[in-house]
Amino acid sequence: MAVLSKPAAEPKFGFSPIPVIDISDPESKQAIVKACEDFGFFKVINHGVSSELVSVLEQEAVKFFSLLKSEKTQLAGYPFGYGSREIGRNGDVGWVEYLLMNANLDFGSVPFPGIFRNALSEYTTSVKKMTCHVLEMITDGLGIKQRDTLSKLVSDSNTDSMFRLNHYPPCPLINKNTNGGKNVIGFGEHTDPQIISVLRSNNTSGLQICLTDTSWISVPSDPSSFFFNVCDSLQVLTNGRFKSVKHRVLANSRKSRVSMIYFAGPSLTQRIAPLTCLIDNEEESLYEEFTWSEYKNSADNSRLSDNRLQQFKKEPVNDS
Repeated sequence: MAVLSKPAAEPKFGFSPIPVIDISDPESKQAIVKACEDFGFFKVINHGVSSELVSVLEQEAVKFFSLLKSEKTQLAGYPFGYGSREIGRNGDVGWVEYLLMNANLDFGSVPFPGIFRNALSEYTTSVKKMTCHVLEMITDGLGIKQRDTLSKLVSDSNTDSMFRLNHYPPCPLINKNTNGGKNVIGFGEHTDPQIISVLRSNNTSGLQICLTDTSWISVPSDPSSFFFNVCDSLQVLTNGRFKSVKHRVLANSRKSRVSMIYFAGPSLTQRIAPLTCLIDNEEESLYEEFTWSEYKNSADNSRLSDNRLQQFKKEPVNDS
């Protein structure tokens, strides 16, 4: 069953409000902080990740998704995960197939062609380095003295970071004469549970984010740049100052969309709580402390669109 949604607002006159950050400029740190506060989402340029590497990985991903389903399932044995349509284990569906893996995996031992294995290894290494750089710019912008306060949470080899390749094939179900002009959902609305996620896609539109006024806007595709999402755990670490952005992907009637997402997560035993250095004396902590393992299990047992942080919010103190 295809899931339908109402169309989102398109940028007027080609202008998009999504912040564009030059991460080669140290002075961009305040712009990143503001983007995390206002949108929970931003685009980065001058990132230093090889365009040739990105192109090779995309080509290999396209080859993989072009295989027969039986071949994809066979190649995607443990610890890989190939999935189609079903998202998670709680009834969510989309117009998508995907390959999900641990980003710290030793790709040299996986049953993929050598060029695919090498591209996966080099790409995740490069994006991890870029992610740590962005997180350190964020701590600089927040005035945190210890620059690796956030980056150290995702930089070790034992972190629970994930990498996902999504493929959204052309959708023949999109017909304005039969569904009233509504869109077919490729990947349903949700927030990411990790600390921060990094997205890159081919030159096909479909990604949308939800603004603070609950309206949806389309993200113009840009295959040469990367997009960063604030995730649930970073919202907690900043005590709600940063907002975990709700996003979704719409299917396309004519073109395939391939996206690569690096989910920067901490180790399973890492405790997540608002950073005390970001809480003023008169301010209260908004969230209960939890381990990443506890939150990950909670997220795995929820629906995509659920507000996963709600159960970890502290009850407001009544001074009366």
